[in-house]
Amino acid sequence: MTAMLKLEDISHTYQTGEVETRVLEGVTLEVREGEFLAVMGPSGCGKSTLLNIVGFLDSPSSGSYVFEGEEVARYPEKRLTELRRASIGFVFQSFNLIEDLTAEENVEIGLIYRRMPGAQRRERIADALAQVGLSHRAGFLPKQLSGGQQQRVAVARALVSNPRLILADEPTGSLDSANGDAIIELLTGLNAKGTTLVMVTHSLAYAAAASRVVRMLDGRIVSETDMGL
Repeated sequence: MTAMLKLEDISHTYQTGEVETRVLEGVTLEVREGEFLAVMGPSGCGKSTLLNIVGFLDSPSSGSYVFEGEEVARYPEKRLTELRRASIGFVFQSFNLIEDLTAEENVEIGLIYRRMPGAQRRERIADALAQVGLSHRAGFLPKQLSGGQQQRVAVARALVSNPRLILADEPTGSLDSANGDAIIELLTGLNAKGTTLVMVTHSLAYAAAASRVVRMLDGRIVSETDMGL
């Protein structure tokens, strides 16, 4: 498999007043097209910061980031936003749904930003909700859905734009085991169809579904395991 993205000697520092906090230190990582990579480590080790940098939600303080052959570490925010909308879907632990929008309206948001015609949007939304088994809940508000169903809507929102890469930050963290299992099954199904997937997780069981696992500690990658899948 060819590389989708390469991080080389990435570091990231947060500045709070006069205090500097180094969150990432010399991270080098390659993610291959079609891969399912799990990122593990204790709280505060830099996992989410790494995912934010991969997804163009944050910029590294130093180092090189090559995404699909382009050096993007110093791109202006407008270009990063364009790349993010075109290439990446996000799934978060807290669902991040808009409470006064229905399931289908939440899924539609990214397509509106891309200025997709209405008929095409409706087709994409229907297909995405069908993929996560929620066609019958399209008109429901988040408060009318269970936690597992809300996360399914979040997955549908991530996949509706046909992203080449999905980034999932603790996608099962707010769910019971049955709903967590269902979300992992959905994500692995998307990966099986060719979508590259990077997932942050605390769960050894869910990390075992990945093709490769990297472990972080104190802002560094300290080990890598090929799961042999």
